Amino acid sequence: MNRSFARVVFALCAGCTWLAVAMAKEGAAVYTGTLGTQPIVMEIDTDKDGHIDGRYFYTKYHRDLPLGGSMQNPNGMHMSEGQDDDASKLPQIDLTRAASGNWSGTWRSPKGKTLALALQPAKLPAPAVGSDGYLQKLYASDLYEYLRLSGLTLQKDRKETFMGHTLQWWVEPQSKIALFEILDGYPDAQRQKINDALRARQWSEVSAFHACMLGNSRLGGGDYEQTVTPQLLSPNAISISVFTSYYCGGAHPDFGDAPINLDAHTAQVLTLEDVLWVGKGKPFHYIEDTGNDGSASDGQANAVSFDEYSKYRSTYLAPWLAQQLTALYPTNIKDDDCDYGDPSVWDFPSWHLTPKGISFTPSFARAMRVCEANDDWSLLPYSIVNQHPGGRHMTLP
Repeated sequence: MNRSFARVVFALCAGCTWLAVAMAKEGAAVYTGTLGTQPIVMEIDTDKDGHIDGRYFYTKYHRDLPLGGSMQNPNGMHMSEGQDDDASKLPQIDLTRAASGNWSGTWRSPKGKTLALALQPAKLPAPAVGSDGYLQKLYASDLYEYLRLSGLTLQKDRKETFMGHTLQWWVEPQSKIALFEILDGYPDAQRQKINDALRARQWSEVSAFHACMLGNSRLGGGDYEQTVTPQLLSPNAISISVFTSYYCGGAHPDFGDAPINLDAHTAQVLTLEDVLWVGKGKPFHYIEDTGNDGSASDGQANAVSFDEYSKYRSTYLAPWLAQQLTALYPTNIKDDDCDYGDPSVWDFPSWHLTPKGISFTPSFARAMRVCEANDDWSLLPYSIVNQHPGGRHMTLP
């Protein structure tokens, strides 16, 4: 999986999200209001030169519409809706700010239809105690996305049995993003933690879908299809493949797997170093995407810097992994078009756990992304993995 893909799926995995996601920007203002008679939510970000970058959605539809424009004066703004070099083809918005901080004005279509537009700063009561944990975090960090997701519901879908566990699938109807909860096979408190983590990941994928669609409206072209496949449900670990094919505008479509790997006891993210360590000294737990406070995305502070993490991967893991896979799969490794023997493609592989071992997917440059579709031959069996235990010292599978 390419690392840009990993960053944008704002997820529970070690740096999961492809598009430079238009999530909440520091200092951006969020408003609720009406356009004509329809309720809307709008986000407006203004830079020091008065340029405006924004978006809004109708609460009935939840899909973003891009905005761009400029401040005309301290209390007036003009924006166009959509992307086109010819502004006459786009709806136009003019707003004036009152002393209360509210904005009012008009939305005008290219054909001259005019609708009243009224906005007020978004002020909402905090989510109720016991409500969805992911939404509670969004309320504090991204009010715009909170308002979108809190208006969506998941629909119950099929049930299936996997590795002795009953899985109840849920789907978000607009984005078609689906994931499951586990109904049995783990103690209730433990299972609740796992399901909370899975639900948070599902909502983050819904957000990623909408970010991709915003990129589509700004850059042209859009597609987002996701396949979720459970790989391992064991007493110690949960592993799920989340494979996404996407085109969010721009030059080329892309694809990648951003698996969910969790400690089944705590529902915390498992890093590769938690389950496999081939370096010197004590294994570390590194989550690439960290918050502004330096804490990792799974709530654990990183003990090493990215430079140290990257050095371990390139110096120890990648050469060792290339050597192991060459010995195990000499025919597969010698591909005429894809150099799987190059250690650098194993620096930051995508990986998930299976009943037989760790399945790795190499990371190639975008032009060679087809090499990542390697038919899952690059599996490192547990007979080797268990000789090099990671920081969690878990029994696998």
